[in-house]
Amino acid sequence: MDQPKIERMLRLMQMLSGNINYTLDEMAGKLELSRRSLFRYIDTFKNAGFVVQRLSDGSYKMTTYNKELADLSQLVYFSEEEAIVVSHLIENLDAANALKAGLKQKLAAVYDSTSISDFIEVKDKSEIVESLANAVRGKRQAILKGYASAHSGETKDYIVEPYKFTKGFVDIIAYDTAAGINKVFKISRVGAVKMLEGWEFEDRHEEKIIDSFRMSGSPVEHVRLRLSLRAKNLLTEEFPVTGTEVYQNKRNWYWEGDVNSMEGIGRFVIGLSEDVVIEEGSLLKAWLVEKGSFIQKKFKK
Repeated sequence: MDQPKIERMLRLMQMLSGNINYTLDEMAGKLELSRRSLFRYIDTFKNAGFVVQRLSDGSYKMTTYNKELADLSQLVYFSEEEAIVVSHLIENLDAANALKAGLKQKLAAVYDSTSISDFIEVKDKSEIVESLANAVRGKRQAILKGYASAHSGETKDYIVEPYKFTKGFVDIIAYDTAAGINKVFKISRVGAVKMLEGWEFEDRHEEKIIDSFRMSGSPVEHVRLRLSLRAKNLLTEEFPVTGTEVYQNKRNWYWEGDVNSMEGIGRFVIGLSEDVVIEEGSLLKAWLVEKGSFIQKKFKK
């Protein structure tokens, strides 16, 4: 595939999945393509598993085929071979191309890695993500083999019904058949996945909201942080999904959003207390004061 064609396809995907809706003629004009070529590109997206719909106003939009997948990013996952191909396509773009850095950064965020090459080397992770994705689509139970629990410190197997990924494929939300509850399992702690038969407890599956700091539950507070450049960079590196939530106003950087727990965001703020100002979040401030008092007493002994 030649470089201009790669660029046009990437720009077309951006148009179809962005906030502005375009008609075929508008997209063809911006991309300098014929309607015939445009339809050929759209067919390529459809064959890859995307849904491209014609809206009532004559514009076109790319959506997911599964109502449980909340946004387009949840649909974009690759097998090992596909990831290698995508990586090579991006590397073939001209170094000065503005798309290149952005695409590499987005792929790295999806796979919670510093680069796409890092993801490709972690073969077990790609296999686990693909197996779980197949279990979700096929509504099948699976065994999470050798799962390393952070709470118990033990490694054990879980028989689960996986039904939704969190952003960036960091976790899988699944019904634990033994415990009888829905849990959030970290992909990085799964040793392997063994597919089983179909779901038995679909009526017990519940929607779990995962905040930007990977904490599940329901929102308990809206928080706004003012960040130094160092804090902003570390935030988006450690919690990639915050990359779209961070914004700049004059010389300052900000993160703002709802949190489900004080622990996730609290640990981040404690580690960078000199670089973070809490502009909104009274519960977070109270949690930090209490945690600070505990730390002071513990290490004064």
